[in-house]
Amino acid sequence: MNRGYTMHLLTKLGAASATVAVVAAAAVGMPSASAAQHSSLPVKNLSAQSAKFTEMGGATPLATDKTVAHWSGTFTDPTNGVTYGYNMVGVDPATNGSTTTPTDVIPLNLVFSANNGYAMDGTDVVDRTVSSPIFQTGDYSTTAKSGDYQSDTGGGVLSAGNDGVQYEDAIMRSQFNKVGSSYHVRLGQPTVHAPVTLSVPSSKGSAFVTSHGIVYGLTDATWFSGRVSQLLGQLHIDPTHLPIFLTNNVMLYIGSLDNCCIIGYHGASVVNGSGGGPTNGNGRQGVQTFAYAAYTAPGTFGNGQGGPDPFLRDIHALSHEIAEWGDDPFVNNTVDPWLTPTAPQYGCTSLLETGDPVVGIGFTMPGNTYDSANPFADGYFHPEDEVFLPWFARQDPNTTSQLTQSGNGGRYTFMGDLNPYPGFRMPATGC
Repeated sequence: MNRGYTMHLLTKLGAASATVAVVAAAAVGMPSASAAQHSSLPVKNLSAQSAKFTEMGGATPLATDKTVAHWSGTFTDPTNGVTYGYNMVGVDPATNGSTTTPTDVIPLNLVFSANNGYAMDGTDVVDRTVSSPIFQTGDYSTTAKSGDYQSDTGGGVLSAGNDGVQYEDAIMRSQFNKVGSSYHVRLGQPTVHAPVTLSVPSSKGSAFVTSHGIVYGLTDATWFSGRVSQLLGQLHIDPTHLPIFLTNNVMLYIGSLDNCCIIGYHGASVVNGSGGGPTNGNGRQGVQTFAYAAYTAPGTFGNGQGGPDPFLRDIHALSHEIAEWGDDPFVNNTVDPWLTPTAPQYGCTSLLETGDPVVGIGFTMPGNTYDSANPFADGYFHPEDEVFLPWFARQDPNTTSQLTQSGNGGRYTFMGDLNPYPGFRMPATGC
């Protein structure tokens, strides 16, 4: 493998090898289930190559529509001369303003008919999610370790001066070289809803256990997304809020169980009458942005070498979706198509999705005492690295973002020089 750029085929669908059998070992990661239930689950191991993200829907809001605070900008790609427009959450960084988006966390309790009512309840992971760097402030001026699915590369200065901020705030401040300024893109402390129970027909999913005893669930993506769409209409969440549908290690498959595993997505849709708006819209309807993420138990994904994946765990999926929501809230930002060996599963794509090129590449933040019962826990949260706008814009040199650790121009990802792939020290290449 060329470690200068190429990495694992991290999210290529169908790459996981699965062994289905009955196991009598005790399972971990599901405190509400009995040992007897665990012992009846089929065994199915997942490699890091199974993890995947996607998008759901999309909408272009009118200026009069009720939705999250956002601003618009443009850039001209020097490689093709085309000017592209984009929307991002918050206010124009040039104003040094600050926004806080209210959030709602909706835990989903998935009850699998295929396993005699085996339940995996998102409520069990709400506290650790709310206590994570997604919602709580932290110090991003140092990091304990960073790297990808195979190894960590040691610590170092992650984002000098970015302390006392949330994860997405740190991302945005670094992306636009606003560290130390009054510019902020914050998430409000979430309103946690009562859990919503979804009964999963036997034809639409199952719970499994890995050979290391980690329990997870797989649910048909089309079926699941239909339920989420219904909930968006039923819950009447204010369109200025960001609702997050949270599962406890329940992921999605497309078509067959081996074609997995989607661990998060974000989307946007027009919801007439949502949040008390007029039923008929008339140019003032709500445009609801939303996200789904699976809190991922440590050890769910393997590293291909017999051990657990060190970064595809806990809030990695949610960090991916929050960052992509921030840079593309309405799933309608497009760029000159890009293709990278780090993410061949996306092919030649024109979407401005900041997490897709760097899935499984991340760093650690302290404070995760919640997963201590899991044998693969290390006491940290594991957010994902994120690609910056200048990477998609083919801006060279990058004069927009915070300097890299080496000081040679602006970084193209949040981790800068700590990202183990030199290919992310330069703009995207074409297809």
